[in-house]
Amino acid sequence: MTIPPLPVGPASIDRQIERFATDIRRLMTERDQALEASRRTRRDALLRLAAAAELKDDDTGVHIVRMGYTSALIALALDCPFDWSERLFYASRMHDIGKLGIPDNILKKPGQLTPEEREVMNRHPELGWALLADADNPLFQLAAEVALTHHERWDGSGYPGGMAGQAIPLSGRIVAVADFFDALTMDRVYRPAFSDERALAMLSDAAESHFDLRVVTAFFIAKERIIAARDRVNDGESPSLADVWKSV
Repeated sequence: MTIPPLPVGPASIDRQIERFATDIRRLMTERDQALEASRRTRRDALLRLAAAAELKDDDTGVHIVRMGYTSALIALALDCPFDWSERLFYASRMHDIGKLGIPDNILKKPGQLTPEEREVMNRHPELGWALLADADNPLFQLAAEVALTHHERWDGSGYPGGMAGQAIPLSGRIVAVADFFDALTMDRVYRPAFSDERALAMLSDAAESHFDLRVVTAFFIAKERIIAARDRVNDGESPSLADVWKSV
């Protein structure tokens, strides 16, 4: 019995090339899916760490969720690209992740901190940066930048680097404003929450000293969206950023 030779004509070669191409596409899809799963896992792990840090300093832990919406909405009001604003939506939640390294007796102290205790407290931006800075993912790089710079002040009076003006990354300038407003309007161990009206007045007064006037202006442009998002989060909702942006 004679076995016929395998077809080696142009049509056969084309079929083999197509099979190879299909296999390569499948392998690349599987690789991309594995990488995306790995990124999600690491992001979720870091967000859980951020939540753990927040729970040390806040009984509800929703401050960081509100921070995500407020920061991203300010960015959108500044006409930042949506994909960058959405990245900030997650990165801003890690702003205080360095508080994991601050002892509870300092973090939860109801009274005024001593100069020595304040020095320890003021290390949390650098601790957060150290935790995030070696990542090769754009989200974590942005989160590291936020963690390090969100206590810098426009007039150079902040910490840890004493940066001033536009030397402070935009992400840090945005998160500083978001953190200021949200912290004022939540109960703390040492004082009750301020009203929205008083917090807004204090934010306006701090423009051009503590905060970038352009960022504060963007906050006021997005104010209704920010307050609506905050109220929805406090009610247990998790709306999409796009939904919140389009809602008012």
